[in-house]
Amino acid sequence: MFYRENGQFKTSYRADQQILPIRQDRYAMLLLLAVAFVAVPMLASDYLLRAVLIPFLILALAAVGLNILVGYCGQISLGTGAFMAVGAYAAWNIGVRVPEIPLLVQFLLGGVFATLVGVVFGIPSLRIRGLYLAVATLAAQFFVDWAFLRIPFFTNYSPSGSVSVPRLDVFGIPIQTALDRYFLVLCIVVVFTLLAKNLVRGAIGREWMAIRDMDVAASVIGIRPVYAKLSAFAVSSFIVGVAGALWGFLHLGSWEPQAFDLNRSFQLLFMVIIGGLGSLMGSFFGAAFIVLVPIVLANVPHWFGLPLSVDTAAHIEHMIFGALIVFFLIVEPHGLARLWSIGKEKLRIWPFPH
Repeated sequence: MFYRENGQFKTSYRADQQILPIRQDRYAMLLLLAVAFVAVPMLASDYLLRAVLIPFLILALAAVGLNILVGYCGQISLGTGAFMAVGAYAAWNIGVRVPEIPLLVQFLLGGVFATLVGVVFGIPSLRIRGLYLAVATLAAQFFVDWAFLRIPFFTNYSPSGSVSVPRLDVFGIPIQTALDRYFLVLCIVVVFTLLAKNLVRGAIGREWMAIRDMDVAASVIGIRPVYAKLSAFAVSSFIVGVAGALWGFLHLGSWEPQAFDLNRSFQLLFMVIIGGLGSLMGSFFGAAFIVLVPIVLANVPHWFGLPLSVDTAAHIEHMIFGALIVFFLIVEPHGLARLWSIGKEKLRIWPFPH
């Protein structure tokens, strides 16, 4: 009875094409933003910000970028960690070699360089698809890992191969505490998610989805597969590159190429599968799942007084992840986002069965 559309009339095309057409959804989104911007800074501890919320937001942004490519355009990618690495290293090199450039511009330029690399490795998608495209993007992961390990220019000739970010500030405001980093990450994630939402619901997004559903039929009706596929790789790589810069600068502080290895690529792909393909909200659900499940699994044995070694807990975590991925692929291929949508649809007609 509380989640109904009765009496909510649309009197213009602008009102009919809102991102959140139902009034209750708009109120819920405003409440969520108020919690994120007001309640969380007041109540969250430093550990919660550093270990949970900041990683969750950055990984959710990376999952949004990957979902554009995999969920909306249907192009399989196993090299997302490589594009994150390109964004992080490019932003770091720009900041070290040209320190006058503002921090936000460094993040954006990191995304631009990731876009260039993503388009280069996206060119094979014009000729191949499916498993072969996955192998091609996997080659990007191996190539980028090798480049950052073997070419000392990218690490500014660091003897250890690791890099560390300098003092951070935005418009003269120092970014030192966990709360400062949280606010910066939150603002960037909100802006990029809004931009991605408007892209996927516009003409470009419809072209991506047409290519995903049947590229031959899409080309027959006038959609250019070359433009659609490469634009999906470009937008996805840009967002993932910015997320990689945020991961390196605002979460890690210092890192090596192993921070963006193949495991990171698989982790992001699991987020998209569990959260829901073709759903930006599913990207956030998947990121929350990936971040929170290890924390819960690490604490459950202590809550019940069960002595478990670290190795055993890690194996159990991998088993649960694998089982859940198989479960969602079989029972609900569209993931947690689809379950959320089903719940909303039932609320819209409750208590009536039709």
